[in-house]
Amino acid sequence: MTATRPLSVHSAEPAPPQQIRATFDAETITVYQAYDPAIAEPALAAQTFVPPFKRERMTWVKPSFLWMMYRSGWAAKPGQTRVLAVSITREGFAWALQRSCPSKPAQGEDPDAWKQRMAASPVRLQWDPERDLHLNRSAHRSIQIGLCGEAVDRYTGQWITAITDVTDLARKIEAHLADGDTEKARTLLPNEQRYPLEASLAARIGATETTD
Repeated sequence: MTATRPLSVHSAEPAPPQQIRATFDAETITVYQAYDPAIAEPALAAQTFVPPFKRERMTWVKPSFLWMMYRSGWAAKPGQTRVLAVSITREGFAWALQRSCPSKPAQGEDPDAWKQRMAASPVRLQWDPERDLHLNRSAHRSIQIGLCGEAVDRYTGQWITAITDVTDLARKIEAHLADGDTEKARTLLPNEQRYPLEASLAARIGATETTD
């Protein structure tokens, strides 16, 4: 997948407080998930998620590779020993963002109104502290997107264009870090760039498009 060239998440330049950064091209964006082999192997074979993956459960996708490494412990945590890079259509990604509801009420929002919004939405959204190469918290936040109901059906049935196993990549990077070769580890990171959003959509999801 060939990314465009806005500011890289691994650049020394400061990142905005909340901004989607990802590997993407003109048609697709990469998100990450981690599972045990019982789910990962059938997904790789079918190039979409099939049983024993459960469509009735919420599934979370993450555009940030390093956040996925933090969540999975470099593919070492139980149930997360296979890390998958999932290429999905940008159209599907936009559909999810447009129909998302934050996983907690906005500041000053009526809790009952938020609960009604959440009940009507097939997508949850939250911003969590991004992680650096050593999995320490960064100053900016990374988006996490939870899919349920119709969103899961669209994800598995329409949006996915490819699934790739990146477990070996995760372990190579971790091995370089263990050897103290931070620069070698850094060169293996996926090239994540600022993901372009229309102003109205950025405002809806709370993305900060500039450092101002």
